[in-house]
Amino acid sequence: MNRSLLKSDILSEAKASLHLAIPLAAAQLAQAATNFFDTLMMGWLGTQNLAAGALGAVPFSTLLLIITGIISVVGALAAVAFGSGEIDRVSHLTSQGLWLSIALSIPVMVLIWYFSPLLLQMGQEPSNVILAETYLRTIVWGFPAAVGFAVLKNIVSALNRPHSVMVITVSGVLLNVVGNYVLMFGKFGFPALGLAGIGWASTISFWVTFVAAASFILINQKLRSYKLFRHLLHFDIKVFGELVRLGWPIGVLFAIETGLFAVTALLMGYLGTDTLAAHQIALQTAAITFMVPVGISYATTMRVGQMVGRNDADGARLSGYVGIAIGAGFMCCTALLFWNIPNKIVAMYIDTNNPANLTVMKTAISLLGIAAMFQIFDGIQVIAAGALRGLKDTKVPMLIGFFSYWCVGLFSGYIMGIQLHWGGVGLWLGLVLGLAFASVILTWRFTVASMPIKT
Repeated sequence: MNRSLLKSDILSEAKASLHLAIPLAAAQLAQAATNFFDTLMMGWLGTQNLAAGALGAVPFSTLLLIITGIISVVGALAAVAFGSGEIDRVSHLTSQGLWLSIALSIPVMVLIWYFSPLLLQMGQEPSNVILAETYLRTIVWGFPAAVGFAVLKNIVSALNRPHSVMVITVSGVLLNVVGNYVLMFGKFGFPALGLAGIGWASTISFWVTFVAAASFILINQKLRSYKLFRHLLHFDIKVFGELVRLGWPIGVLFAIETGLFAVTALLMGYLGTDTLAAHQIALQTAAITFMVPVGISYATTMRVGQMVGRNDADGARLSGYVGIAIGAGFMCCTALLFWNIPNKIVAMYIDTNNPANLTVMKTAISLLGIAAMFQIFDGIQVIAAGALRGLKDTKVPMLIGFFSYWCVGLFSGYIMGIQLHWGGVGLWLGLVLGLAFASVILTWRFTVASMPIKT
């Protein structure tokens, strides 16, 4: 392949990837904005409501993340089917994906409904647990809609229609914010529900976005021709089993990564309140920018899957590499911001002119410097994992993730942060090592796995 042809292929793939990645990244940022506004508006109700809301929001969002991780396999398989021209299989995947969303939602909803005893066992204040329960028992009714929307988001993205996902998600955020205000404070004749009002607003938003996505599929001329819901009443055990077999390792991988950050937060708390506060500032900032590579990861899954469906090994490999390069490039830009303006970033969270915040500020600035490296490796590893999903490779990435996050990241972070007394900086250096290891091994795995493509 001559150099000019290779350059043309790369530019063409970059354009196709960005067509998917930009709206999907925007949708991920919108979802992050939902959590931000919910937390912000909980604070309007007072400190106790904010604390109680966090008690409820953390388990809910964690469980939703894990379940939508499992569901993401629907998009990978749909992309392969679309690439090979098997539109009827896309329809089967849509229907069985919705069946799976129901099957997964029911036990999780029961767990959420009865989560209060677990919070009490964890030593939480009973008054906070009672408030958290009012939130959990209202937002729980939106869980199946949120998972169902994830199914439809993956399907329409696999069919190269991601812009609708962005529009619907952003509209859902706006609806959620308005709903929070109305139901929290009892505006326009509604009762003032406080924290429960935020839960109901989220539930309404979840259902509206799900119905909007389903309606778009039925109304849009192009999508309507695929007849995606024609097998909705038919349970296909073979396709359903395939989704479970390939999807559960993704959910476990998401749980492993989430668990790493949860344990790290506990260790930060062991080091003191100031260290924990600085950790939260750096992590929250990194979490926002991380939404962009997550969107790119979904796009890369679709592009690789479509190439697999066409039996185009070179195209699949190029799609994966281009996605990783785009994500790494974006994260390098955010890294420059973390390095050059850490004071301004920290000032968004605390009053940096207050002498009482000096320790938190200095620690947060140090952590943001490490987060710059953390960002680059985190972006590469999540996109490499997305590329592997496009190859229907899910179990090996799960094992790589476990070893990288827990055996390399957490162990080295504990040694440096606790045993060597490097504090929060040591714990974060452990995260960098774990994510760096994952990014290298997952990229290598993609290089090897993309050679002999199996459809």
